[in-house]
Amino acid sequence: MRLGFIGLGHMGAGMAANLVKAGHEVVVFNRSPEKTAPLVALGAAAAEHVADACRGDAVITMLADDLAVESTVFGDGGIAGSLAPGAVHISCSTISVEMSRRLAQAHEQASQRFVAAPVFGRPEAAAAAKLFVVACGAPDAVEGARPLLDAIGQRTFVMSPQPEAANLVKLSGNFLIAAVIESLGEAMALVGKGGIDLGDYLDFLTSTLFTAPVYRTYGALIAESRFEPPGFAAPLGQKDIRLALAAAEDLRVPMPLASLLRDRFLSLLAQGGDTLDWSAIGRLAAQDAGAAPGAWRRLRPSRHASIS
Repeated sequence: MRLGFIGLGHMGAGMAANLVKAGHEVVVFNRSPEKTAPLVALGAAAAEHVADACRGDAVITMLADDLAVESTVFGDGGIAGSLAPGAVHISCSTISVEMSRRLAQAHEQASQRFVAAPVFGRPEAAAAAKLFVVACGAPDAVEGARPLLDAIGQRTFVMSPQPEAANLVKLSGNFLIAAVIESLGEAMALVGKGGIDLGDYLDFLTSTLFTAPVYRTYGALIAESRFEPPGFAAPLGQKDIRLALAAAEDLRVPMPLASLLRDRFLSLLAQGGDTLDWSAIGRLAAQDAGAAPGAWRRLRPSRHASIS
């Protein structure tokens, strides 16, 4: 297929590379044009403007937030005004339910198709084409997008003909991951201050009670205080929890744990954590317990702490 790919950040670069490797004719665009060079070396073409990436059968966007999507789609020379009738916009970005709904309406009015297809996985999964994709939209549009989704992920889940449903699922998933990070951080602070080696504790957890990859991945990041460079930056995590709460308010669903997570992200950002991985909220419990950042493995019981 002939397509454009817009947004070559940590996730987008690997996704676009896999589309090129799968034999698709890819035109890439990024606001920082130097990021297009590795893709051009693989066989992609570089676009000077957004409109230049909208000349084919499809355009995929992988952008940071609602504002970036809005400017790229609705700005002068944007996707909405440049994509041909019948072509499809596939949005892999984590955006609000309301923005997804707005995109669907705009593309329908322009006789274009729209598929919301947010992805689950960190940059290493994106590079390995091992993402999980949640795709929602008109059945013919989703089916037409399958060759592209198959090139970036290991499995695609179709939930609804309403595109915004995919974004609701994505926000709910990121809420759950953040909840795992927070609970791991609290548990590790507890056992660490009790004198237990965090590596040994993580090996126990992931071999018995919690064998899912999310526990192995984020447990290791927390145990090692390995928060730089970020695979998913803390401000993006805070944004996703905020969007989940906005969706919950619209649907009148109380989410008290999400409110706590929002405050944890705000605490991290207030301490200068903007450049850290979002898993860094998992270190806050240890800090609250008196540990200096990066000193978790060295924690041993004080005379006031005991595991008995």
